[in-house]
Amino acid sequence: MPKLVRLYIIQTAIGFAISAAFVAMLLFMNVANLWHLVTHTGAGPLAVFLLWLFNGIVFSGVQFGISVMLMAEPEDRDGGKRDDLPVADPLSIRIDDTRLPGH
Repeated sequence: MPKLVRLYIIQTAIGFAISAAFVAMLLFMNVANLWHLVTHTGAGPLAVFLLWLFNGIVFSGVQFGISVMLMAEPEDRDGGKRDDLPVADPLSIRIDDTRLPGH
């Protein structure tokens, strides 16, 4: 299996684990009376599943993005050579004002 695919699968699993912990904390702390809402309706398990799924998608994407950005090589801090940008010399252009409106 390619390294990038393995990295993506690992980071996705970590993201969904973080999502499970997040949803568990939401339910345990009863944020916005969520525990009562999901335990007293028929669609409560579906709501918890969807909350876990959608947060898992977000957290795994963030987790993968962070891991990819951390793979970058360190920046060159020596400064390097920077040439001045070429600037064109201004030219004067004569305009015949007889063609301008109002003259």
